[in-house]
Amino acid sequence: MPQKQGWIESSQTYCRRLFYRWLRLVARMSASLLFSFRSEGQHHLNFDGGAMILSTHQSMLDPVLVGLVSNRRLNYLARKTLFHNPLFGFLIKTLDAIELDRDRGGLSGLKEMLRRLKQGEFVLMFPEGTRTLDGKVGPLKPGFIPIARRSEVPLVPVAIVGAYDCLPRGSKLPTRRPIAVVFGEPIPFSLYSQWDDPQLMEELKTRLLALYQRGCELTHAPQS
Repeated sequence: MPQKQGWIESSQTYCRRLFYRWLRLVARMSASLLFSFRSEGQHHLNFDGGAMILSTHQSMLDPVLVGLVSNRRLNYLARKTLFHNPLFGFLIKTLDAIELDRDRGGLSGLKEMLRRLKQGEFVLMFPEGTRTLDGKVGPLKPGFIPIARRSEVPLVPVAIVGAYDCLPRGSKLPTRRPIAVVFGEPIPFSLYSQWDDPQLMEELKTRLLALYQRGCELTHAPQS
C-alpha cells in the first residue's frame, strides 16, 4: 500500500508539473499577443538549487508575469481564503500553491516554503506585502528574512513595470499597456549572511529601485 501511494503521489506531481509547463506556454503566447511585453535578466536564474524570488508587486497579474519569464518552475504563495473559490482554488491547488493561513500565523505555510527551498525549488514572494498604490516601489516588509536566513538560498530581486497601468486596483479586466519584467543579479547567502536585517532591507530596496528604473526604460523604448 505505501508503494502504491508513493506511485500515485509521483504521478500527481508529474501531472502538475506538466500542467504548469503548458500554462506557462499559454501565458507567454498571450503576453506576446495582448501586451507589448519585454523581459530582461533571465540569465540570472541559470543556476542549480533553490532561490527566493523577491518581486515588486503591481497587480494581480504579477505571479503570472514572473512565472512566464522564468524557465524554472515557481512556487507561489496564496492566502487560505483564495482556496475557497471553486475555480481559482482548483487552479492554485493544481499549481501546488503554498497555502498561508494568516489567521493562525501562517506557520504551516512557512514550514512548507522552507521545505521547498531546501529541496532546490524557486519560491516567489512580494516583500512589499501588498500591491502598489501608485505604480512605484513601496516600502518593504522584513517577513521574508527569517525564511531566507534559515534556507540559506540566494535572493533574486525582480521589478515589474507597467502591470499597474494595465490592471490597477479595482479593475476587473486588463487593458493593453507596455509591461516589463526585469531580473537582477542574485544576492548569495554568503553575502547577505554578513548583513543585519536593516542592511539587507536597504540593499534589496536599492536593487529593486534600479531594476524598476530599467523596466521604465524598457517600457518606453520603441519596439524593434
